[in-house]
Amino acid sequence: MSKKHINTAFDVIVIGAGPAGYSSAIRCAQLGLKTACIDNWHNKNGKGNLGGTYLNAGCVASIALLESAKIYQSITHKLKTHGLQAEAVTLDIALMMQRKNNIVDALSKQIADSFATYKIDCIKAEAKLLNERRVEITPIDQSAVAILEAKHIILASGSSPIDSPCTPIDNEFIIDSTMALNLDAVPKRLAIIGAGVIGLELASIWNRLGAETILLEAQDTFLSLTDQQIALEAYRIYTEQGLELRLGTRVISAKKGNKKVTVEYQDNDGTHALRVDKLIVASGRKPNSENLASAEADLLLDENGYVHVDENCRTNLPGVYAIGDLTLLGPMIAHKGIEEGLFVAEQIGGRHNPINYDLLPSVIFTEPEIAWVGQSEQALRAMGESIKIGTYSLNATARAQATGKTEGMVKIIAHAETDALLGVHIIGTQASEMIAEAVLAMEFSASSEDLARTIHAHPTLAKALHGAAIALKNKT
Repeated sequence: MSKKHINTAFDVIVIGAGPAGYSSAIRCAQLGLKTACIDNWHNKNGKGNLGGTYLNAGCVASIALLESAKIYQSITHKLKTHGLQAEAVTLDIALMMQRKNNIVDALSKQIADSFATYKIDCIKAEAKLLNERRVEITPIDQSAVAILEAKHIILASGSSPIDSPCTPIDNEFIIDSTMALNLDAVPKRLAIIGAGVIGLELASIWNRLGAETILLEAQDTFLSLTDQQIALEAYRIYTEQGLELRLGTRVISAKKGNKKVTVEYQDNDGTHALRVDKLIVASGRKPNSENLASAEADLLLDENGYVHVDENCRTNLPGVYAIGDLTLLGPMIAHKGIEEGLFVAEQIGGRHNPINYDLLPSVIFTEPEIAWVGQSEQALRAMGESIKIGTYSLNATARAQATGKTEGMVKIIAHAETDALLGVHIIGTQASEMIAEAVLAMEFSASSEDLARTIHAHPTLAKALHGAAIALKNKT
């Protein structure tokens, strides 16, 4: 392949068009900076789509399928309670997948339209950082390699599923989380390695569509990063929904044969074998930093491949930034990447609006959803903080009763003396929407009494947040 130098110089080159990358590129262009965005995402048909894993094979695709699965389950199991009856309900997985793909394509087109509106050069290629000013690009069609120059370079190449030698992925019987969102039939029996965010979200889809679903989790504690009262409630609810959660299991091998997968794992009771139709490997993600930079660039990475950055997302190379899943500044969540993309763009544009990483909301898009912001009860007690806690069951709200979605609760943790909000944790339908009020309250240093004094519309699910705040007020 020939190599040529392109004389066009950019103010900013962004590598990656996931949430962090596209938000950064758009904001840079809005600020008047000549911007290029290089992205290499393509599906199994070779079609390139902007939006990265988040849009094409992650959260958005998962939410779209879960919505279909919830409707299917409602029709087949819950309509009679509404005095409704449906006959001969059929499941068309191909059409369900097409709906999901149409949603993904429409959102990807919105990003492409924004790029066009702001005159962002969108380049479908592999990119490699050569130094603090130059990027080598290899087009997806393998045409001539080129070198681009920019005053600033933003690395936003995202992450990918972690491979495991004991579970070799063939994307037929042993599949990754991407393929798990593109199956052409419902497995009769399904195992998922990992009962974290990704594993639970995938389980919520396929369990509702009829798959017997077993999750194998290495940790002894379920959802150890969430508040444990919420985690225990989630464990109870998911188990009642039919999910089989096996904690403290270490998978040691997975072998395919006779159109099945035999999974061997160990727990405190010894070694066991599990035979399933499909095995999904959802045991975590790793930063896409391999081959991101040439050795000569001297980009500093840690032992796990994360790009080293300071509090301003600056790497060790002048003018080079890293954002999103590439860094350890915050969890691998889309809105963290988006905020970093905007933050870095505005730094380059001469503005400085720092991110409050302590108030990043986290969400698990299952049904019911789990959402939280701030500290958990166990973390605060471990720090020796003096706290008070208020809880409120969704079952006590009229809206939850009317919709038949009564599972879950709201938990508010405040400082025992100052009443400052320290953490809000929700499990329930639309928890991802309700958590926004808590984030806003904590961002503006509200107390639990402020929440209790705020008039909430009735009947709404948000009244549960109000109820938890009143429960705290009664403890003062």
